[in-house]
Amino acid sequence: MSPQTIFNLHLLCFGAYVMPRLKSMDQVAAQRAIATLHSFRFFGLVFILPGVVGNLPARFANFAAYWDLATGVLAILALLTVRIRPLFWLFVVAFNLVGVIDLVLDYYHATQLDLPAIAGQMGAAYAIPVLYVPVLMITHVVAFYLLLRPQPKPVRALVGDMAAS
Repeated sequence: MSPQTIFNLHLLCFGAYVMPRLKSMDQVAAQRAIATLHSFRFFGLVFILPGVVGNLPARFANFAAYWDLATGVLAILALLTVRIRPLFWLFVVAFNLVGVIDLVLDYYHATQLDLPAIAGQMGAAYAIPVLYVPVLMITHVVAFYLLLRPQPKPVRALVGDMAAS
């Protein structure tokens, strides 16, 4: 199955099952769910562990590993500061910005270095760019969508208004 087909399946499943749930949640709960997924971005560190993957170019491996780690730490900080809303929102924006920059630049580096030609050297870590990265990018886009969409105004109870009439 081609990576493009896998990405399209990700989009289809996400749109059918996950997106409606995220849109129905309150803003904080939805962002917490996304941050929880991104708190596992330490998986990218396998690119620099000797013996886990083959000889990936350092220009790709180091950047991908450490920017993934930075994104994961920022996501964890968002989760830890959920009760301090200004900090929570700062970390939500930060981990999404750092994460998107990471993924876009990883894609750029991968194409510049022709990483698909040496994909066999990645071993089991090949699942990261094929399965995990598309989900990460989709959730970053959704996180920004949720941050930027107009928030519904709270509905006041009509019972008190009716009783006053």
